[in-house]
Amino acid sequence: MQSLSSRAAKPAFEEREFRTALSQFATGVTIITTRDEQGSFFGLTASSFNSVSLTPPLVLWSLSQNARSMPLFSGNSHYVINVLAADQAALAERFASRVEDRFNGVEFDLSETGLPILRGATAWFECHNRSRYPEGDHVIFVGEVERCAVDAKAPLVYHSGRFIKTL
Repeated sequence: MQSLSSRAAKPAFEEREFRTALSQFATGVTIITTRDEQGSFFGLTASSFNSVSLTPPLVLWSLSQNARSMPLFSGNSHYVINVLAADQAALAERFASRVEDRFNGVEFDLSETGLPILRGATAWFECHNRSRYPEGDHVIFVGEVERCAVDAKAPLVYHSGRFIKTL
């Protein structure tokens, strides 16, 4: 019997195995939006989103430490998490790509802090950038929700490396 330790043992698997195992967990798909100091909008697709607390209302998502947008999201006071609807897979792909102007032709409204809320999303959360926790090769962002809304549509789901349209 292996004794318990305060440190994790070296992984007994290859990175590819780990990625494949993680892909078996179905997740929702979000686009996180913000703006830079010049007022230009920025957004990215993320599936690493979940609730943390009801009181206070907290949510989290994570971003690779190597992401070009890390300084922008780390330094901004607010961002909006847009939960995509089942018919928004093309939007998720657009915001996951290296397209220069991801907002070109995209319909959105502005939040109270002037950030893009994507039209057609099933829900959105406008968050104060409360805290950040570097862990491994990512940073976990905890947002305190200041405003949110729901349009109760079927969500877009990501599983096993592809989008799945739900009922």
